Amino acid sequence: MSAQIIDGRIHAERLRAEVGAEVALLRAEHGLQPGLAVVLVGEDPASLGYVKSKGEQALAAGMHSVTHRLPADTRQDEMIRLVADLDADPLIHGILVQLPLPKHLDENAVIAAISPDKDVDGLSVANAGRLVAGLPALVACTPTGCLILLKATLGDLTGKRAVVVGRSLLVGKPIAQLLLAADCTVTMAHSRTVDLPAVCREADILVAAVGRPRMIRGDWIKPGACVIDVGINRVPFDHPEQAAAGKTKIVGDVNYKEALEVAGWVTPAPGGVGPMTVAVLLHNTVLAAKRQAGLEI
Repeated sequence: MSAQIIDGRIHAERLRAEVGAEVALLRAEHGLQPGLAVVLVGEDPASLGYVKSKGEQALAAGMHSVTHRLPADTRQDEMIRLVADLDADPLIHGILVQLPLPKHLDENAVIAAISPDKDVDGLSVANAGRLVAGLPALVACTPTGCLILLKATLGDLTGKRAVVVGRSLLVGKPIAQLLLAADCTVTMAHSRTVDLPAVCREADILVAAVGRPRMIRGDWIKPGACVIDVGINRVPFDHPEQAAAGKTKIVGDVNYKEALEVAGWVTPAPGGVGPMTVAVLLHNTVLAAKRQAGLEI
């Protein structure tokens, strides 16, 4: 048995095309150009790459896009002032602050300063609460991307047993809520779950979002299950010479080679969930623009 690979790039390309078509329609019929502002503090190489990709894809979709790159020693009051300015800007419909922030900055306070209407990363208490309550919300991008992949792969998710390994505000908790809303029976597990491998083996849908490289082994997976690997971990190359040179590669939270032998479907890392995250960010920005303009029915 060999699992089918879920190529997130194909699904992301399709979603970006839908976003581009909707942006063109909004501009033509309503004179509305959705605008996205991304704020980056510091020079983290991974964050720089993410921010560049977000800006390029927003422009490619016909959106208004601005990026604010701030020095690593930016003060808390300066961050809050910038967020307030973007909140007041009628050309900006979505605000994303690239995480993590330098340790001297209070991430919770910065996120709280973003209006829930412009919180396209879905991290505010208001949007998280609306998700739990089953009300319309801007939902975190990565979990939304996971759900899109699952529905495209499996169709109706009703009644399926889902196990989410990880309980972060960014992925674990919101994907559990989305799966509940899709009528799955959901178990939230984590590194301290008793007999975690046995819990994972119960899953028709297994979402790994724990941040530990290759933690989920092949014998943890129910044969034929759909495995969504959210993990992005940098590890040394297996080849001794490359490892000695300090070269690294990206692996997920799932042991991919082992998963291929057991699962029915599995996302690769990279190339699985990652491309969906940026595509959903664009989708959320369009949704936010429509709501702010009173156009969403």
